[in-house]
Amino acid sequence: MKGRGCWETASVRSFCSSRCLNKFKKDDSGDDDEESASPADKSELHNTIKNLSLKLDDLSTCNDLIAKHGAALQRSLSELDGLRIPWESSEKLKAVNERATLFRITSNAMINACRDFLELAETHSRKWQRALQYEQEQRVHLEETIEQLAKQHNSLERAFRSAPGRAANPSKSFSEGSLLTPKGEDSEEDEDTEYFDAMEDSTSFITVITEAKDDRKAEGGTSGPTDWTSSDNVLDGASLVPKDPPKVKRRVRIPDKPNYSLNLWSIMKNCIGRELSKIPMPVNFNEPLSMLQRLTEDLEYHHLLDKAVHCSSSVEQMCLVAAFSVSSYSTTVHRIAKPFNPMLGETFELDRLDEMGLRSLCEQVSHHPPAAAHYVFSKNGWSLWQEITISSKFRGKYLSIMPLGAIHLEFQASGNHYVWRKSTSTVHNIIVGKLWIDQTGDIEIVNHKTKDRCQLKFLPYSYFSKEVARKVTGVVSDGQGKAHYVLSGSWDEQMECAKIVQSSPSSPSLDGKQKTVYQTLPAKLLWKKYPLPENAENMYYFSELALTLNEHEEGVAPTDSRLRPDQRLMEKGHWDEANTEKQRLEEKQRLSRRRRLEACSRGCGSEDAEKEADTYMPLWFEKRLDPLTGEMACVYKGGYWEAKEKQDWHMCPNIF
Repeated sequence: MKGRGCWETASVRSFCSSRCLNKFKKDDSGDDDEESASPADKSELHNTIKNLSLKLDDLSTCNDLIAKHGAALQRSLSELDGLRIPWESSEKLKAVNERATLFRITSNAMINACRDFLELAETHSRKWQRALQYEQEQRVHLEETIEQLAKQHNSLERAFRSAPGRAANPSKSFSEGSLLTPKGEDSEEDEDTEYFDAMEDSTSFITVITEAKDDRKAEGGTSGPTDWTSSDNVLDGASLVPKDPPKVKRRVRIPDKPNYSLNLWSIMKNCIGRELSKIPMPVNFNEPLSMLQRLTEDLEYHHLLDKAVHCSSSVEQMCLVAAFSVSSYSTTVHRIAKPFNPMLGETFELDRLDEMGLRSLCEQVSHHPPAAAHYVFSKNGWSLWQEITISSKFRGKYLSIMPLGAIHLEFQASGNHYVWRKSTSTVHNIIVGKLWIDQTGDIEIVNHKTKDRCQLKFLPYSYFSKEVARKVTGVVSDGQGKAHYVLSGSWDEQMECAKIVQSSPSSPSLDGKQKTVYQTLPAKLLWKKYPLPENAENMYYFSELALTLNEHEEGVAPTDSRLRPDQRLMEKGHWDEANTEKQRLEEKQRLSRRRRLEACSRGCGSEDAEKEADTYMPLWFEKRLDPLTGEMACVYKGGYWEAKEKQDWHMCPNIF
């Protein structure tokens, strides 16, 4: 019996010191120079090892108890062995004593094995980290491969369109065609337009900064050096106008955005190629502002136009107008959510004569296609009006938003009348990756009194370009085509202007192209974006002005966007109720259209009745022929502010 017990004891001890276990540990220990895992992965591994350590402590406590009780048992057996008992009983006591000793050794071996397991788990953590790192690298590689395939797909489409066998569309110069494109015309070229990464710097000029009193004249120069004049001082600090404390206390925050998850692809996969305004969308994709309020946000940097009123030079005034046109995109860099589509007849007023020196009114004048008319009057000597139709297409990889319509700006004192159009906005990574927005295309601003022009170019983001992201460049020229200022900056941060003192052609490049070299004075800051409010990332990235646009105000028209119930519910964080209310409003609008269709069908044919039903008579705007663009556009006909003063809204439709 004693020999068998000793053999079992030796077997257990040999298992605890087994070379196989040590070899297994050594083989899986891995290299010491593996890449480190992410903090989240390290935290998870640390928690796992911590839990194992706690379990090991529990086992150690049990082992101590077993050892204590085992020792007591052995003492008791030894005492029995000392008594005078028969020989058979003595042999049985020895056997029990050996088994108790073996049990204690086995429990110690179990504790040692658990400790070895813990060490093995710590060693395996390196292997797990390497495996996790490998999976992360594979994911990044897959995303890069998908991006590369998308670029190759775009290149093939571009090569196919430029193939010799295909008929090329006659191109128009931007200066001639930008103001004469029929509004609302949805051509096949627009349907199929793709947006490609710029492979190189697409600016057509080179800028060289010189000193103000540099009288050197470049070879072949077309203009001599010119110093800054006193009239240019109006540009100094144009964007640095301090914000006066508001005379009316406005709110500075809204409820934080709820964290609701939604499967975007499950909704968008059936919407490829469709007009975005015709797709029923839950409020999860929206921000608690309407398109009319987003249009009003363009006035955030109205002080640029207030400054431009005092310019004695029209080209200098053009610089400030160009900076104002670029500033309207600064709020879009983080604003990837969709504003609410206004109901037909919905309005939005911004009555800030005391705070901003202006009054603004928007009205939704068409539902399909969605179109909004906007009029702004400033007591500082300028007025702005526009009718914007939003054409948007979801193309699977990205979302294109194309504003159609001309923007008019007139200064009463000088009579300078500026006209321009908005650029195309593109939302990328609709399906995979992080959403981001880009502005692309050209904008031409024309002063129809003096024929001054400003050509602005929004450079598309490129993986390969060395240029800064969201770059904007431009040149301001007078009516004779002579360049006076170079504009540069980014549409999300700031714009600068530099006065041109000399220009000359550059040497032809290898491909035969020739750029103009502009020697300029040091640049002056025209506009700089205001910093976002604190906690803006949880408030839809709203600016200070945007936070106040949906604030409740007394005396507004019953059709005002502030009174829209689904938008108000979403702002408060009640998204489920907002979705229900949104469906009710949309059904009410469809019912109103059916009633108009039935009323029109009694007096005319079905096709004429459908056209008549879609024709809405705006309440505060009317259709007129624009003599500068040759288009029919809605312009303000008056009466709104008089109705507000009298609080007489009997003519307003019940749309909410």
